[in-house]
Amino acid sequence: MQGHRQDAWTKDEDILLAETVLRYIREGKTQLEAFKKVGNMLSRTSAACGFRWNATLRKHYEEAIQLAKSNRKKLSMSEEPFFDKAETDLPNISALIHSLEKLSSYYQKSDITEKLTLLKKENDLLKEQLEECNQVFQEIEAIMDKWRKKGKNH
Repeated sequence: MQGHRQDAWTKDEDILLAETVLRYIREGKTQLEAFKKVGNMLSRTSAACGFRWNATLRKHYEEAIQLAKSNRKKLSMSEEPFFDKAETDLPNISALIHSLEKLSSYYQKSDITEKLTLLKKENDLLKEQLEECNQVFQEIEAIMDKWRKKGKNH
């Protein structure tokens, strides 16, 4: 059975990283700045945050990234916003909810896959134990048969 790493990322840490990166993109800041910020908050290196984002999370947030970039461009084109604050937050909230649902689905599938792997390993172990018990039982039967034959001969 495989244990969990002590430094494994939690769902909450993933969400914090994703929300921070998306906010920094929206605000026109760099992802590196976001990695540093989250790294400080989670006592991780910015490189670890960057690796987690690029290797695991980014693909689940593509739509939200594009939306954050387009919102940043819209805001930088004019000092006066095109929309009211409430209107610009709605697409961001929708994209964030969509991204979080995708992330939740990813983790549920991951959890199910991990549980299935553990159950398969346990099943294999139980099969091995059953086979050993069957062999011992056959050996006991063979010994009992010898004793019965000896008893008949005497």
